[in-house]
Amino acid sequence: MSVPHASPFEPDLRREYERLAQLAGGLAHELRNPLSTICLNLEILKEELADARTPRERRMEQRVRVIRAECEQLEQLLTHFLQFSRGLELSLEPLDLSEVVREFIPFQLPQALAQGVEISPHLASGLPLVMLDRAQFRRVLLNLTLNALQAMPAGGILEFQTFQEHEHVVLVVIDSGQGIAEKNRERIFDLFFSTKPGGSGLGLPTVRKIIEAHGGRIECESEPNRGTRFRIKLPLATPQPPG
Repeated sequence: MSVPHASPFEPDLRREYERLAQLAGGLAHELRNPLSTICLNLEILKEELADARTPRERRMEQRVRVIRAECEQLEQLLTHFLQFSRGLELSLEPLDLSEVVREFIPFQLPQALAQGVEISPHLASGLPLVMLDRAQFRRVLLNLTLNALQAMPAGGILEFQTFQEHEHVVLVVIDSGQGIAEKNRERIFDLFFSTKPGGSGLGLPTVRKIIEAHGGRIECESEPNRGTRFRIKLPLATPQPPG
């Protein structure tokens, strides 16, 4: 089953989305300040209880550690959400998608090899150029790679494919991991939806946001125990003349 996310929002919906994102971002920023104060005070309490001796003091120290860890998770979530809610200002340049992927892969090899995952690139040569923000597109590659590695804790294969398809260049990222249950497939691009313990639910929405900002689209196909396939289509930098 394919889960497409194709066209960007209609103008009225986009304006409403941007307004809500701005409000939510402002709220997240306001929450971050008192949360930082709470975390700082918890850190002080943890230091004061570092030499806990009585059972009561040790229980208090353990509770402070738990609350501190939860605060850190909330701080991280707010940071990710603030990054997500900001408008994307792309710095576009004509790039060869295969070269962008080829340059990215070596940075992920150590983690992949450490958990027994083989990275298998099949990158077409001489592709037409696409207009990319190199840094933002690396975020796309990183998010998809981390998702794939998390889905293959016992090892597997992570494949990257690039090719031209009519007026688009296509990137396909395939893993041989655990796959996504049918009840979750329709929601994977929803904000804050995550099936992973401690997951922020912002990784794939961020991927979709970046791809759509490039005028592209992303689709996902997945089956439990058979892996997951993400397919990204990006328009050519210069339309090709009819063949």
